[in-house]
Amino acid sequence: MNNARNFIFAVSTILSLTPVYAQQSQRSFEVNSCVSCHLEIGEELALPVQGMENDVHAEQGLSCADCHGGDPKAGLDGDPEAAMDPAKGYIGVPRRTEIPRFCARCHSNPSYMKQFNPRVATDQYDRYLTSVHGQRLKTGDEKVAVCTDCHGVHGIRNAKDSRSSVYPLNIPDTCGHCHGNASYMEEYGIPTNQVAEYKKSVHGKALLGKGDLAAPACNDCHGNHGATPPGAPSVAYVCGQCHLNNSELFFKSPHYQAFLEMDLPECETCHGNHDIEHPSDELLGVGPNSICLDCHDEGTRAYDIARTMYLLIDSLKTRIAMADSLISKAERAGMPVNEAKFKLHDADDALIKARTMIHSLSVATVEKVINKGVTLTNEVITMGKQALAELQFRRKGLAISIVFILILALGLFLKIKEVDQKYPIRTQNPNGK
Repeated sequence: MNNARNFIFAVSTILSLTPVYAQQSQRSFEVNSCVSCHLEIGEELALPVQGMENDVHAEQGLSCADCHGGDPKAGLDGDPEAAMDPAKGYIGVPRRTEIPRFCARCHSNPSYMKQFNPRVATDQYDRYLTSVHGQRLKTGDEKVAVCTDCHGVHGIRNAKDSRSSVYPLNIPDTCGHCHGNASYMEEYGIPTNQVAEYKKSVHGKALLGKGDLAAPACNDCHGNHGATPPGAPSVAYVCGQCHLNNSELFFKSPHYQAFLEMDLPECETCHGNHDIEHPSDELLGVGPNSICLDCHDEGTRAYDIARTMYLLIDSLKTRIAMADSLISKAERAGMPVNEAKFKLHDADDALIKARTMIHSLSVATVEKVINKGVTLTNEVITMGKQALAELQFRRKGLAISIVFILILALGLFLKIKEVDQKYPIRTQNPNGK
């Protein structure tokens, strides 16, 4: 009975909402000569109408005339020119160089835009004018990106819609449409492998592989409407949006002033930019994979600092592995190790913090954190050994108990046998004799 009632409620709800959605999707096209004419002509001219069926502007009740001008109520009598009368504000298709200002008529008007979204930004056009795209457009370069290259034309979706070309998961390919096209970008003399490198990077794998929307896409580092390559002195500020502690430590380190004097791009010098890999401890120190050796030679103070910090990190990592092995063995044997696991987790946190502290280039700072982690791992190792010792004690106790029980059982068996022999059970003769 309940299932039937729920089914009827669901169907009635859907039916009641259907006219609302139908009205909302069609209200932009009521008595609209633009739609009827474009559909009648068909082919390419019908594409804008088809696109607007899923357009964020149409969802808000905007019509063709809101962007292109004219009178959509005229022309239904067979005179299409009446709908496209310049006297009625008809603009038609804007020139490519006019598109940013064309979109800004609404998107730069706070009072107009806030009727749709009180929190919407209205400074996109101003930001665009400061971008590399906007600056080059001013010089007449029509190959640079304008609004429609990133957002589309008809069929524009909300940026939060996963089908939008500017949804975080889609941004690398949207930017790569131009920046990954070697022939298109040839005249600018800039690399075109950024998107390919990004997709292999730790950021690309997190965003595109794991769907982690907290991972940065192109616009998180370069900006979107005000997109520009970060200069060498500002890279750490860009990375610091997410990696705050690393950035602050870098600014206080000897590297900061040295990188400024040498015009090196801060974080990028050691970690790369688009092809950033997950950093390993081997990047530190003086081993074959160390990046410290790119600048620092053996016998220098910096060389010794790099080696010492690596040894400190490695010592804690080794102790953590030893402690983990002990408590894992005890846990598999059924021993309670919850407290030890909590302490080991704190030791892991100390290791992570120490890896961050290396950006300070201070051995004392790193050593202080490492010592805290070593103290914790020593406690865990002690607890692990105690748990295993307790396990052995319990096993010995169990063995002794089993032996005692067996002896007791054997003695009881022998006693019963002795009693049976001394006092045999006499069975009565069937004849009563």
